[in-house]
Amino acid sequence: MTNPTSTYRWPHRLALLSAVVIFPLIWVGGLVTSYDAGMAVPDWPGTYGYNLFLYPWTTWFFGPWDLFIEHGHRMLGATAGMLMIALVVATYLSKCPRWLLQFSLALLVLVILQGVLGGIRVRLDDRMFALLHGCTGPVFFVLVVAFATLTSPRFAQRPLGEQKAPQSLSTAAWGFAGVCYLQLVLGALVRHVPVTSSAGFFRAVALLHIVMAMILLGQALLLSGKVLFGRDRNVSRWVGGLLSALIVVQVSLGAATWIVKYGWPGWMGSFQFAAEHVNYEKSVLQAVISTAHVANGSLILATAVILSLQASRHWRPAVAIAAPLLLVRPTA
Repeated sequence: MTNPTSTYRWPHRLALLSAVVIFPLIWVGGLVTSYDAGMAVPDWPGTYGYNLFLYPWTTWFFGPWDLFIEHGHRMLGATAGMLMIALVVATYLSKCPRWLLQFSLALLVLVILQGVLGGIRVRLDDRMFALLHGCTGPVFFVLVVAFATLTSPRFAQRPLGEQKAPQSLSTAAWGFAGVCYLQLVLGALVRHVPVTSSAGFFRAVALLHIVMAMILLGQALLLSGKVLFGRDRNVSRWVGGLLSALIVVQVSLGAATWIVKYGWPGWMGSFQFAAEHVNYEKSVLQAVISTAHVANGSLILATAVILSLQASRHWRPAVAIAAPLLLVRPTA
């Protein structure tokens, strides 16, 4: 008899490696937006007429900063694509359930779509495609994390037990994940607001983004409380603690992003430190803080999905998906 955890060992390892590569990809993509470097390389899929992988490294490393981060973003994206090919092959050779193989194929299709969206953004020099590109990136990252969670030893070894209706924790976790993604879309719209938009439109989107942040903060604290002080042993306590920490960091980064991009709130103008504050467009501080805000948002969504998968382990539809992971196959 074969152990299911050994069957999914390589798909799980490749999924973890892919997540480790994709997270810096989100960081570099955020820097591209922060420095407005999306058109630093005007052609695609090559780089200034070169094959992507044959572009002179001296020009890349010692050329303009905009070129460095844009070409680096493309190289990381290509690496993620190759890892998805390896994930599909490993899943197939490991004789995983069909649904898991289909999941890996969907990830491959999604990374190709993400690359095409980035290419169209360059070819058409269109901010709308930059917005779409920024919204699909976190989805890809989170789905890779979900794949790694579903193939992890902890998930596969824990017995399913009796199938149950959705519990309050799983419902709250999935609801929180959905609101998290909506908040990411609003954040992407703030960063990629169309140049033809009015000031009123920007203020409305920014205000909605701030209101949603307060709602998410309350949701996260309540959800973490359920995890840390609840009795559901399927959910890791560290996930609840991490979620609380990340959401507090995110609110702080959001406030800092507003200050370094737009200034202190008007009602604080009477304070000397606020009155003397000067923003410098595309400064290192501005780029690092705003990019950290973007990347941390993806981490929150990924943590919410891990929590949701763990909490839904005994939910009937989830059992239908997870059951093949527990099948024990005879050795050849």
